[in-house]
Amino acid sequence: MDAAILYSVSERVARITLNRPDARNALSDPMIEELLDAFARAGADDEVRVIVLTGAGDRAFCAGADLGGLGAKQVGGGSVASAGAIRESAPYRLFTAFPRLGKPIIARLGGHAVAGGLGLAAACDLVVAADDVTLGTPEVNVGLWPMMIMAIINRNVAPKQAFRLYYTGQRISAAEAREIGLVTEVVPRAELDARVDELAAVIAAKSPIGLRKGREAFFAVEGRPFDDQVAHLLGELVELAGTEDAREGITAFLEKRTPEFKGR
Repeated sequence: MDAAILYSVSERVARITLNRPDARNALSDPMIEELLDAFARAGADDEVRVIVLTGAGDRAFCAGADLGGLGAKQVGGGSVASAGAIRESAPYRLFTAFPRLGKPIIARLGGHAVAGGLGLAAACDLVVAADDVTLGTPEVNVGLWPMMIMAIINRNVAPKQAFRLYYTGQRISAAEAREIGLVTEVVPRAELDARVDELAAVIAAKSPIGLRKGREAFFAVEGRPFDDQVAHLLGELVELAGTEDAREGITAFLEKRTPEFKGR
């Protein structure tokens, strides 16, 4: 049996591939566990500076939950789960892992992203999509609602646009998804890999510690009062300014050369 998750590293970029193309890369609990392991592996590898998440094939990036591979309680067929059980569940651990990845993550959409698959893409820091893919939250069509991924989508999309997705269950084009904030860039399919590689390379050339601390600070201040945000971020800036990478970056700028960041 082929692995449900493929993992490779090249040029300081870890590529993680959802590898169930015949099932439109739908997520089962075992697959989520493999995906979490891949995230942990990339996070622990000092050689990895950027993560690219994609799906095998060109039909779907991810079609969301594999309803045949998740427990009935997770898809509406059981009693209400306890708070402890929810926090131990694979879907909860997956979506809450993104802020703690420690490294930038780019979603490469070479196929459609719907339901939990849209949530998976939206949880990434950047999303690059082929111009012929579609995105949507079709849960309402089967009497459900995009409950958990709503927390992610609502970060990216204005309420009126979010409600349109939730209420209608209709798919939107990649271009429209970019307009409402779900997608970063849309490119012709033939240019998708080159653009993702280019973007990953640009980010991978930056200071690893600057990327990590900046990303952590972004999530740390989310939802906090403005004054608290400024105080926290000032403290983070002072700490970051004392790193070797910051000193190297400033020196390289003054010497008009490319900095050599070490992640320290």
